[in-house]
Amino acid sequence: MSDASASAEGERLQKVMAASGVASRRVSEDLIAQGRVTVNGVVVDEPGRRVLPADLITVDGLAIQTDTSKRYVMLNKPVGVVSSMADENGRPDLSRYTRDYEERLFNVGRLDANTSGLLVLTNDGELAHVLAHPSFGVSKTYIAKVSGSVSAQTISKLTKGFDLDDGFIVADKARMLGAASGGASQVEITLHSGRNRIVRRMLDAVGHPVIDLVRRQFGPLHLGSLASGQARDLTKAELGQLLTISRNGGAEASEGEDDRG
Repeated sequence: MSDASASAEGERLQKVMAASGVASRRVSEDLIAQGRVTVNGVVVDEPGRRVLPADLITVDGLAIQTDTSKRYVMLNKPVGVVSSMADENGRPDLSRYTRDYEERLFNVGRLDANTSGLLVLTNDGELAHVLAHPSFGVSKTYIAKVSGSVSAQTISKLTKGFDLDDGFIVADKARMLGAASGGASQVEITLHSGRNRIVRRMLDAVGHPVIDLVRRQFGPLHLGSLASGQARDLTKAELGQLLTISRNGGAEASEGEDDRG
């Protein structure tokens, strides 16, 4: 879109920023004047600039939500709940956590029924596609309670990589968190692979079957103190980070793998 067409139609930039909840119009004008706002990658320092719904707006490098019809929710999925909105076998599914939202939400990727933790629910298909696709390297961090005492050599094997029956696999990061009760250990493992049940299969392959598995982090999102079975809307900062990932990679996505722990 040219500068001429931008000035002839659309909404004023500061009005769009205020409507998105970034700041008041007055503060938005100050942000623009300070050169902290870009439209389609170009710094804008005049508040009179008009923008269209398709324009990509960032403040301090983070994208802002201009489509208010989109909803973004973080859920702490409990064990025993399947990552489906309608399970054909009648098992507990995600519909119980979305029924109170006006929007028709769906899950970004999946967690195995026996894996708990952070799951994103949204009605933004483009963002969901980018976040779930392994080619964009969006990392996930899990804490696993495993059988036995995990050695430094085992941690090294996880981060150097090894072959599974469906190919080579390597953790981005892995570390011991200490011993758990009953001769078990706790391991933190970070990876961006989307292969089915990959964390469980990796730990089983190195001789430490998983007893309990929780996803604590998904990309820039952290589960924090959100209780099991509880859901909340993403904060403006969290959403800005996710939208930035989506808008940087959305045009490149293609069909890919699942995202189950």
